[in-house]
Amino acid sequence: GQAIVWRNVVLMGLLHLGAVYALSLVPRAQLLTLLWAYFCFLMTALGVTAGAHRLWSHRSYKAKLPLRIFLAAANSMAFQNDIYEWSRDHRVHHKYSETDADPHNARRGFFFSHIGWLFVRKHRDVIEKGRKLDFTDLLDDPVVRFQRKYYKSSVVLMCFVIPTFVPWYLWGESLWNAYFLASILRYTISLNVTWLVNSAAHMYGNRPYDKYINPRQNTFVTLGAIGEGFHNYHHTFPFDYSASELGLKFNPTTWFIDFMFWLGLVTDRKQAPKEMIQARKERTGDGSA
Repeated sequence: GQAIVWRNVVLMGLLHLGAVYALSLVPRAQLLTLLWAYFCFLMTALGVTAGAHRLWSHRSYKAKLPLRIFLAAANSMAFQNDIYEWSRDHRVHHKYSETDADPHNARRGFFFSHIGWLFVRKHRDVIEKGRKLDFTDLLDDPVVRFQRKYYKSSVVLMCFVIPTFVPWYLWGESLWNAYFLASILRYTISLNVTWLVNSAAHMYGNRPYDKYINPRQNTFVTLGAIGEGFHNYHHTFPFDYSASELGLKFNPTTWFIDFMFWLGLVTDRKQAPKEMIQARKERTGDGSA
């Protein structure tokens, strides 16, 4: 009974058509432009993973003002709703995971949890149960308030203007190539990588920490989402700033946060103790790790 949001259907359809067309431009683009597009992708990803997700949604570490400003700008480049809305929906997702109150309930199938949830009005349970959670801490941050107030203009600047302008101005790339590769293609890929955490990482993979919940460890998602695919771990220990067990596992977002810690811009990184992790594996894990 959820009404279809036809505007989102049309816009997402056009965006993905533009991304498919952009692939044909890759052979004609300058190497610097492709490298720039990838750099923008990494910045986009950090705005979501290190920013909206680990910092603002879970408060798994503290960031000083310069880093929060950078992450807010990177989050605007991601164009996945402002920090407040993203974090609000994510907290509801964790609180009511795999129920009708979960904005992208994976029990409704891959398509719904990946992109279909954006094509319909929110289920009434998402709204009603979401109202019971406290999000005042988000708006206590002046960076979050500023980004929310100027979100539309910041998205235009960060997601489209700067990615397009830099290759054209600095090394003479055509505006056409710069726009479709560094803006449209990069944006579309970053969206789908984020959505894979909601879909694939809730459906495919092992569950070494808690076999009684749906989220899984998914290597493919980890590679694309720069460290966010250790999802069974994350839903078991959502407070851990690394969203995975530390060690030699591939987690660029954790590397970034650790580097910011070394620079003095990050404090109070929260971690699950090794003893707690091992005990949880033995008690509720599926025995795969």
